[in-house]
Amino acid sequence: MLSFWHICSNCPGLTVKASRESLGITEQHKNKNNKLERVAETDDRSELFEDMKQRFLDFKKHKYMGNLEHYQNLAKGQAPKFMVISCADSRVCPSTILGFQPGEAFIVRNVANLVPPLESGPSETNAALEFSVNFLKIENILVVGHSCCGGIRALMGMDDEVDKSSFIQNWVVVGKDARSWTKAAASKLSFDQQCQHCEKESINRSLLNLLTYPWIEEKVKKGVLAVHGGYYDFVECTFEKWTLDYKEDNLKEKHGRISVKNHLFWC
Repeated sequence: MLSFWHICSNCPGLTVKASRESLGITEQHKNKNNKLERVAETDDRSELFEDMKQRFLDFKKHKYMGNLEHYQNLAKGQAPKFMVISCADSRVCPSTILGFQPGEAFIVRNVANLVPPLESGPSETNAALEFSVNFLKIENILVVGHSCCGGIRALMGMDDEVDKSSFIQNWVVVGKDARSWTKAAASKLSFDQQCQHCEKESINRSLLNLLTYPWIEEKVKKGVLAVHGGYYDFVECTFEKWTLDYKEDNLKEKHGRISVKNHLFWC
């Protein structure tokens, strides 16, 4: 008896037909599997949102209704004391680690908690700064960095020439000065240690970048606005906090290096 393959090999038309039939069966099987996978995904998402629904209802019952007057006042307007710039990293939530309640902090989150200088042009971060400083009249700006930051790691690992097609590189290059300072000061350290060094250095560079906005520097100079840095180590669960010691002449003398005060370590 001739094998099926032998028959097909001698009959090109039959080979094509057989291939098409096999392909049709394969596609049906694939589509069936994809459909099952989509159903499974839908079910998983439903469970996620069901859990989210319960958390919202718990919030409404225990917090919103329990502090109804406070939330009704918030509906009329906000007057936060803090503007917080933190990383978009899912492990770093300012309201959770620092206990901010609704109405206490105007928060913007971006990759690597960077503040671009004025000359970089418009961004969601400086738009938030303009609104919070000039309209909400906040009294404190707190830039919060953290351990194991992927954005800083990308900054430290990128080539000197920025890849124009990469949104990440075009954003984190805002921290190029911090990268330069780190490579000069920590050249003998391992890459991981350099990244940790840059995580803190980039915060200080962001504090200096804040002063490139005239309406921020003016308020800092008058003492009606304070600028702070913070570093959250979620591996050890510690928090460092420091405040920029604004002295115009001192900043110029140090060529962009900053002086700090009220340096605290919480552990």
